[in-house]
Amino acid sequence: MEPLFLTPVFQERIWGGTALRDEFGYDIPNDKTGECWAISAHPNGMGYIKNGPFKGKSLKELWDHNRELFGNAEGKQFPLLTKILDANADLSVQVHPDDAYANLNENGELGKTECWYIIDAKEGAELIFGHNAKTASDVRKMLEEGQWEAFLRRIKVKKGDFFFVPSGTVHALCEGTLILETQQSSDTTYRLYDYDRVDDAGNPRELHLEKSIDVIHAPHSNAGVKPSAKEIPGGVVTTYVASEFFSVYKYDIDGVAAFSQDQPFLLMSVLSGTGKINEVAIQKGDHFILPAGFGDYTLTGKLELMVSHI
Repeated sequence: MEPLFLTPVFQERIWGGTALRDEFGYDIPNDKTGECWAISAHPNGMGYIKNGPFKGKSLKELWDHNRELFGNAEGKQFPLLTKILDANADLSVQVHPDDAYANLNENGELGKTECWYIIDAKEGAELIFGHNAKTASDVRKMLEEGQWEAFLRRIKVKKGDFFFVPSGTVHALCEGTLILETQQSSDTTYRLYDYDRVDDAGNPRELHLEKSIDVIHAPHSNAGVKPSAKEIPGGVVTTYVASEFFSVYKYDIDGVAAFSQDQPFLLMSVLSGTGKINEVAIQKGDHFILPAGFGDYTLTGKLELMVSHI
């Protein structure tokens, strides 16, 4: 059995740049490339298998017809989506619905709980994370009156930081951050503020104030995560989050480290370095799935990987 390597899908964004080419060597479509959908079975950015007997098949096809590869996990749609985002400019201020609200209001789409690992950040970089309203009625009042500075919480960020972003959390990446995002497989985003920017045709981008007000949690109560690092022979495993939707880890490998794939499936993204998984060469920018039954494996080399599972 071999890992399932995936073709990344690139998305142009008004806030995108060139970091996906500059940092990872990807052949991006233009200088406004904001997102790499690295492991995706979502119709808005479908990934395809690059190797082995399933070469050329979409991840959705495998989920629909070869569910044994995923430990026969339940669900109509592949549950996770891994992205790399290049915030060359500030993103709009957003909030995501939960499963129940999205299912009812967005044609059966999943909700969107996500998390971010900061791959790199320029000096003084910030995020918008949370808000200062005490109640739902305060949220409505502050949004309708445009009290953005009073409403939004800004925090400084640096390389190596990690954030868990449950549905209902007001958030925005800001200029100068490059992140790996693990999220539910959803493309539903409600914009509540976009700095009065306009698109190429001079039109302001659509906002979703009423839906945003519906789903924002008030007061903001996200206490953040407390990473826990464990040394193993050949490396360090850091656990960031274990939620109902996903668990996320970072493997820092220096030498040879032994593991066992005991989950329905594992998603793996190489953030830096070169090496091998068993006898298969891997390098920075690779993204792959270890299917059910993959069993014991070794990671060899000097590698930094983000790993997730349901």
